[in-house]
Amino acid sequence: MTSSTAALRSRRRATDGLLAALAPITACSVALGGLTTWVNTGNAGGPARIAVTDGRVFLPYGDVRDTAAFFRITNSGGADDRLLEVTSSAADGGTELSRHRMISDSAASAQTVDSARVPAGDGLTMSPFGLDVTLRARPEWVVGTFVPFTLHFEDAGRIEVQAVVVRPGDIE
Repeated sequence: MTSSTAALRSRRRATDGLLAALAPITACSVALGGLTTWVNTGNAGGPARIAVTDGRVFLPYGDVRDTAAFFRITNSGGADDRLLEVTSSAADGGTELSRHRMISDSAASAQTVDSARVPAGDGLTMSPFGLDVTLRARPEWVVGTFVPFTLHFEDAGRIEVQAVVVRPGDIE
């Protein structure tokens, strides 16, 4: 084999090696470019950003002390979150997340739920006809009393808020 043949083979091997390396480099560059565009347009999302407002607790009637609390929860972030639990040191006994459903024109059912989804870019509004927090009111609560609550979220952690005691007709 002559030196020119050896040089030609060596050059061909180098060219083949460069072409073999070029395919994965090109694929990685295209993927990186696509991901960069996706992130820069805001489609990659971001963490959940939770805000809790409009806390209300129904004032119970007569001898009944079981009642419900309601909150408006917004998520301005780019990822869903979950409300896992709501606690209150001011309630007599524990609290539960529950969902109410109308089963006829005059009857409803309540079911305890483990958690509630708080969608990204949206939120959830608790109401007497959907999700609420059931608890036992203290006898000294009157209209205008502020009751402390802690809402526990999967990603956002704990958020402490106050809910005001209102008459049941005073909630939207």
